[in-house]
Amino acid sequence: MAKLKSETLFSNELLNEIRGKFSYIDVDPVKQRKRIFFDNAGGSFRLKKATEVFHQIDLIPNCPQRNHETSKYLLDVEQKGIIDARTIFNAKKGSINTYFTASQAIFEITGVIAENTEGTNIVTTALEHPSAFDAAKFYAHKLGRELRVANTNPVTGGVDVEEITRLIDENTSLLSVIYASNVSGAILDIETIVKEARKIKPDLYIVVDAVQHAPHGIIDIEKTPVDAINFAPYKFFGVRGCGIAYLSERAANLPHHRLYGKADGDLQLGSPVPAHFAAISEVVDYVWWIGSKFSNEQDRRSLFVEGMKRIALQERGLLETLLDGTEKVPGLRNIPGVTVHLDYKDLSKRDLIVAMSIEDLDYKEAVRQYEEEGVIVFERVATSIYSKRMIESFGMKGAIRVSPLHCHRVEDIEEFLVITQKMVEKNRS
Repeated sequence: MAKLKSETLFSNELLNEIRGKFSYIDVDPVKQRKRIFFDNAGGSFRLKKATEVFHQIDLIPNCPQRNHETSKYLLDVEQKGIIDARTIFNAKKGSINTYFTASQAIFEITGVIAENTEGTNIVTTALEHPSAFDAAKFYAHKLGRELRVANTNPVTGGVDVEEITRLIDENTSLLSVIYASNVSGAILDIETIVKEARKIKPDLYIVVDAVQHAPHGIIDIEKTPVDAINFAPYKFFGVRGCGIAYLSERAANLPHHRLYGKADGDLQLGSPVPAHFAAISEVVDYVWWIGSKFSNEQDRRSLFVEGMKRIALQERGLLETLLDGTEKVPGLRNIPGVTVHLDYKDLSKRDLIVAMSIEDLDYKEAVRQYEEEGVIVFERVATSIYSKRMIESFGMKGAIRVSPLHCHRVEDIEEFLVITQKMVEKNRS
């Protein structure tokens, strides 16, 4: 059993403060019983302040596009939220736009770019979420272009840079690529992908789906100058009902649906909801607060980056615990009858997600048994439209996806491992 590398983890004092900021962190909101929620890749814990502020702001009936004092207040809330979205992306230029969902954002942006650029092919990967892959496929078919799909790497659980760039040529109109997998947790090398792709075609449009990665790691448009990138607030400690996207200046100036009276780059249709922007600001405030515990920097982006670094370190410690165990309990790698799929050893290249299976136990049945034990996980199976392509690309039929969050404790991981051992023994008897 492994000795925990505690230097990567939050102190107990800080972790207790962090846990107090989230709702239902260890309680089932319906059954009102203790539970371990390890399905944060499906929808993360909500910050209490994000939901509280959302409801407070959303109760105000004023329209932000008025000259009343309360309307001006709502406009200020909206503008601060846009600035904070820029903080998340490190987007000094370009546009921030809201959509009903992050999936809608990636689908619409893919369409606008594809329909307004020359080329004979569109490149994507087998690892994409259906919103990105199906958008690329839809517009490739509509425009009579070849869809080129980069294969996954069954060792890393991701897609190699060379596998993507070999498909790009001077006739590629669009590259659509995911930042991190919501099956394996593998983080793609977006910075190198962008550099190498633009060596082949300097004016190539690149769209990135960052929904999975945004709550776990740093996004930096200055280092990865893509044309569009999105995140989902509800998977980033925020609220449902909104998708946020950054668009480069040239992408924003393409012929989107828009109101012509607005300034160039302003793509908002109708009145965006100020409450959504208030919730985004609360998310940035939270990460900024974590950063302030470790740095004396004053700049908001610098402290946000520090906060995300600390979140990533905490999650790496939890991932190591999940895989290798502690002095009290063996990790998934060491429990007979358990298989850890796509188990790449370099944890710095993985978000906090594990794909696993239990010998002779159906994935859905395993999820049901975990729930009986007060643990929420999720099955990724080849019969699901959201999983089929990715799962089959790895030569798998399915997996139990385990996705904790940085606010979990080592004790939560240990309890999950004990329950897993119990389930293995039960299904062997």
